[in-house]
Amino acid sequence: MKYFFRLTVSIAASLLLSHTAQAHLFAPSLLKVSEVSTQSYNVVWKTPVKTASNIPLRPIWPEGCETQTESTPRTEGTGIVSSWKLLCDQSDTQGLIGQVLGISGLAANRVSAMVILNLRDGRSYQQVLTAENSEFRVPVEPIQRQIMTEYSVLGAEHIWGGIDHLMFVFGLLLLVGFGAGWRLIGTLTAFTLGHSITLSLVTLGFLTFPVLLVEFTIALSIFILALDLARSDKGGLFRRYPWWLAAGFGLLHGMGFAGALAEIGLPQGSVPLALLFFNLGIELGQIAFILLLLGAWQLAKRPLLPWQERLLPVPVYTLGGLSAMWCIERGLLLLP
Repeated sequence: MKYFFRLTVSIAASLLLSHTAQAHLFAPSLLKVSEVSTQSYNVVWKTPVKTASNIPLRPIWPEGCETQTESTPRTEGTGIVSSWKLLCDQSDTQGLIGQVLGISGLAANRVSAMVILNLRDGRSYQQVLTAENSEFRVPVEPIQRQIMTEYSVLGAEHIWGGIDHLMFVFGLLLLVGFGAGWRLIGTLTAFTLGHSITLSLVTLGFLTFPVLLVEFTIALSIFILALDLARSDKGGLFRRYPWWLAAGFGLLHGMGFAGALAEIGLPQGSVPLALLFFNLGIELGQIAFILLLLGAWQLAKRPLLPWQERLLPVPVYTLGGLSAMWCIERGLLLLP
């Protein structure tokens, strides 16, 4: 009864805080421009269904470019997709080379967006636009170093924007213990290997999956972890062999990462490089989060030591409450 009461209180608190603690969904903004002829381009524009402002996100084109035959926007997962033709009446033969592409509304919506430009001769460009840097001048030649930097940033942004992924990592730390040394390193390494495998398989086209079902199972994995943390006997297979739990559920989380990468898109001719550095960005973001938690624990453990046993259930039941809320939300999306 005590367990049920604590879990109920945690769910209620989580619902009250849900507007400030939304789990990550696959909906990064993407502007993809593909050259058809010297003056004609096909454009795909993806934006999130949920935004932080009434100010819309809009592409900004060079002078002399205008849109034609725009399609009716359609909803795909958590994003809205539009497509149209872009005609650019320009005197030179360089097309968009040397021109400036931009997106307005990034600052108001507190988001970033990926711009991808594919040319007929095989050249491909990509740039992450932010509130501080909302324009991109297309260079003559794409730079491999730019791919490495941009996709690393995107990977780190994704893990830090996905509270569900971070909460699973937090749960692993609670399961193993903050001072577990090599046991902790082995568990986190298993999680990394698990999500790296499915991220690669999905991105390279060897595996497909239903997005909404994977989102639900990710939330369920966190709830199962919270249930194990709430066990009074501190036993069970998960505590004795945490790396199996981490690796198995890591496979699910890797599909979530792959869903985000699929929405962003990959540069033609540089897919392995972009995949590698997107995954590296995820790992760097994950390591930064772990170091932050370990640092906070080192600062707080001595003054909190007398209340440690009493306070321990708080993060466990909060984790359970949040994951239960996500299970309900995502389970409802699965209904016909």
